[in-house]
Amino acid sequence: MMIPVRCFTCGTVIGEHWDEFKARAREGDEDPAEVLDDLGVTRACCRRMMVSHKDLVDVVSPYQ
Repeated sequence: MMIPVRCFTCGTVIGEHWDEFKARAREGDEDPAEVLDDLGVTRACCRRMMVSHKDLVDVVSPYQ
């Protein structure tokens, strides 16, 4: 599914950072911790949401 707009734990808006995080960290160009630091995602709960998210939109979309 898509990244949640807000962190489940603290309510901070994190959805706006997903595209840049995915582009910079998931392709192996940079360390995910450094990317999150640059984006200003400092809380452990928000970092957990970003690092552990699995994008399943392409898998689920044929069944709608």
